[in-house]
Amino acid sequence: MAKNYYEILGVEKSATSDQIKSAYRQLAKKYHPDLYTTKPEAEKKAAEEKFKEINHAYEVLSDEQKRAAYDTYGDENGPQMGAGGFSGGAGGFDINMDDIFSSIFSGFTGGSGGFSSSQRANAPQRGRDILVGLTISFEDAVRGTQRVVNVKRTEECSVCHGTGAKDGKSFKVCPHCGGRGQVTSVQRTPFGQISTTNVCPNCKGKGKVVTEPCSACSGQGRVVKAREIKVNIPAGIDSGQRITYRGEGHDGVNGGEAGSLVVEISVKPHKLFVRRGFDLFYDYPISLYDAAVGATVNVPTPYGDKELKIPECTQSGTQLKLKGCGIKKLRSDSKGDLYVNVIVEVPKSLSKEQKEQLLKLTRSIEAKQRPLMRAFEDKAK
Repeated sequence: MAKNYYEILGVEKSATSDQIKSAYRQLAKKYHPDLYTTKPEAEKKAAEEKFKEINHAYEVLSDEQKRAAYDTYGDENGPQMGAGGFSGGAGGFDINMDDIFSSIFSGFTGGSGGFSSSQRANAPQRGRDILVGLTISFEDAVRGTQRVVNVKRTEECSVCHGTGAKDGKSFKVCPHCGGRGQVTSVQRTPFGQISTTNVCPNCKGKGKVVTEPCSACSGQGRVVKAREIKVNIPAGIDSGQRITYRGEGHDGVNGGEAGSLVVEISVKPHKLFVRRGFDLFYDYPISLYDAAVGATVNVPTPYGDKELKIPECTQSGTQLKLKGCGIKKLRSDSKGDLYVNVIVEVPKSLSKEQKEQLLKLTRSIEAKQRPLMRAFEDKAK
């Protein structure tokens, strides 16, 4: 008769699936082999056996069919069969083929050229990327600049060369797997005993364990170091865009390449210029006189003041363009344009004399000189 799985997990026979899962998680966390790698051999061995026992109990009680068979027959595989095999029909039992085949194939990948679990554990793994934010001024975005960013990244210990062992040599063969990097467990099924192979939890598939840890990294094989990295910011960059520097992220594992440093740019807004893509916009006030008779004025651009011709009879809201005075386009020598939105300013706090002069001017203007008003009146009739 099988062990009492309810006692192993510390739950009642009437426990719900959630209660069983909660109990399993607490026990698995307490007896996980990773927590006992530095403990005495006897204590480590006992924890490993307990961990296997907990896993098997949960495997049975978390599966409805296995739990029902266990509650009925005292064994998750149903009534015990002799050498003659098993039969269905009256008094027989159902077999969940998915459970059986998932157990068979859980320890390896099928097909030619597949990799064992220990091979995957020791395969090169790329390091993680590092994402940092960098805020720059509008002027720096227009002209381009260079900045230094400070990052903390995980690197291979230079003393033990990532092994975690003193001088990179203090190892012994893993006693749990005998240096194979794999452990095999046997499960009993209606088809007989089935073996599954997994990564050794003691040595993580390496086949050897550290006997004396490296003092520089405390046996971790990796250290965290602060680095200053120069970042070249190209002219024309905008908020939300990222610059990637390959190999400047966290170091890889088992000889894998390092990750990337990813710098995300944020550009401060300008007091005057409004950016849309590579074009710039702003409002420019002009007097009634300049709007009526025209003028040539100096207007600001990111590259200094430029002359802008305001045509005669310019209406408020007219947009005038200065070609090539916008933002430089990335990976190109061309630039966007600058659009000046002309606003005709009506003077405030006019004196009595100014009002009389303005009235006299207005009365002297003929209807044909006011095409917008004439067009409006025609539409309104």
